[in-house]
Amino acid sequence: MTKTTLELRFQNTSGGTVRLAVPDPKQPIDEAAVRAAMNQLVSLGVFTSMGGDLVRPVEARLVTTTQDVWDMTGGGV
Repeated sequence: MTKTTLELRFQNTSGGTVRLAVPDPKQPIDEAAVRAAMNQLVSLGVFTSMGGDLVRPVEARLVTTTQDVWDMTGGGV
């Protein structure tokens, strides 16, 4: 099973990093659109964290993971 997540990282008022994860983002990912969306999230102030409001975008990552899962509850081998 392959899973894709778009991770958006922001700096908050205390200088910490806040990560927002978007599971299964619409492909293809457009860097300019992601940058614009992150800037809009900061300007609208829609998210806050324990370290305060988001003050600037830091980076975006497209993370793809692959998992091999084996059911160990059945009779099997």
